[in-house]
Amino acid sequence: MSSQRFTPEFKEEAVRQVVERGYGVPDVAARWGISAHSLYKWVKAVSPDRSEQQSKGHMEANSEVLRLRS
Repeated sequence: MSSQRFTPEFKEEAVRQVVERGYGVPDVAARWGISAHSLYKWVKAVSPDRSEQQSKGHMEANSEVLRLRS
């Protein structure tokens, strides 16, 4: 088990690749050198309801929560 920590900015950009740009989690995880499991957790933390369209302000607020949790 890795004890590597990622900065909030790193997490936010990785999540943005999935949520806003539409890339697949496995693809982003492989490109960024992180586990798909971790990225799925980060994405879920900022978008708990997939049917809801997130506004830019909502995304920023959730990113702040993710930053504070880390």
